[in-house]
Amino acid sequence: MSRRKSPMKIKSTQACSVPILLLALAVTGCRSHDFPQYPANYREYAYVTNGGSGTVSIYDVVNVRLDRELPVGQNPVAVAASPTRNEVYVVNSGVETGQGSITVLNAENNSVAATIQVQRQPVSIEIAPAGDLAYVANAGSNSISVLDLKARREVAAIGSGEKPAAARLSPDGKTLVVANRQGNSVSLIDLPSRRVRAVFEDCPGASEAVILADSSKAFVACSAGHQVMVLALAHAEVSATAHPAPSSPAQPGPAQPDRLESLLDVGQGPVHLALKPDGGEIFVSNSLSDSISEVYNGTDEVGNTYMIGDDPVRGLVANDNSKLYVAGFNSQFVTVYSIDEGKRLYPSIHVGDGPTALAFSSSGLLLFAVDSRSGDVAVARTATRSLFTLLPAGRNPNAIVVKAFKLQ
Repeated sequence: MSRRKSPMKIKSTQACSVPILLLALAVTGCRSHDFPQYPANYREYAYVTNGGSGTVSIYDVVNVRLDRELPVGQNPVAVAASPTRNEVYVVNSGVETGQGSITVLNAENNSVAATIQVQRQPVSIEIAPAGDLAYVANAGSNSISVLDLKARREVAAIGSGEKPAAARLSPDGKTLVVANRQGNSVSLIDLPSRRVRAVFEDCPGASEAVILADSSKAFVACSAGHQVMVLALAHAEVSATAHPAPSSPAQPGPAQPDRLESLLDVGQGPVHLALKPDGGEIFVSNSLSDSISEVYNGTDEVGNTYMIGDDPVRGLVANDNSKLYVAGFNSQFVTVYSIDEGKRLYPSIHVGDGPTALAFSSSGLLLFAVDSRSGDVAVARTATRSLFTLLPAGRNPNAIVVKAFKLQ
């Protein structure tokens, strides 16, 4: 059986060895569909930030092995991949009183390509779809850095609320939704003018935000409380009477302002929002209630709440919208919830200690779980919900992104 062009380079006790292939299939359950055939120029890597060691661990996803560990800046806390270039961006938070930075990695040779200085204590980064601009939330300076990624420099700094935790870009490119953790508020930044156009208070510990694909609504987790704030984003209203001929294009009517649409009661300590790829629902990880809440985006209603494990801190929905994977920080498990069946699946996936971040391989056949306490990365098969291997990481790993591409 041929799984790929390159041999696997992991511990022999966890790999499927060719001489004992039949035995290995019986014992480990390795299957050809877990490891697709790749063209010779295909590359795929997972990048994990290690906050305690100031490094990034880089994993070869094709061969399921540690490729290398690169030094970056002090206290890396977040990572994102370019949608258009073979680059990865690491957020180095540093210390609160000092300047932070963004390390640019060349994914083709996994080397440091540049360092961009930003403001104090950056904690998150959002990349524009064109890959030309990035938006960095600076918790230590209450600002958003706008980066020109091609020029490798900060081109603007926009004031936000107190200690912004996340900045999310609307798909239409017009709005940046900023969750201000210590300010207990949400700032909406108008990107054409790069000015704050609205601020909404009373979201205790605002920590995370997601925006619907049509840019009509933003959902913000109020992590120090028990609610999710729903904001209707400003837009031009389309007038049906403005075009009497069926073939005429719709004409914009009066502008609709940003407004608070709802405050939804969920569990205690909502810290993460997982939006289904089809946009129909959001799953809220309630860390203090050991539960997830299901929010229906169209009607702003909270459906059922499900007990899901110890301290859920991260959710990830499969690309086919069928399953939700939840990392339980005070456990050694990733729990799987069947969205289609409306129930938790057993058994859970046994990973390392303190799973805190999740990512799929591009095929969706492998799940990577970053284990912050045990300092490793668990690789699980999604088809069988079983652990495949554990790979070493640096100290206090905390975030992950996967980048796949073909060499030209």
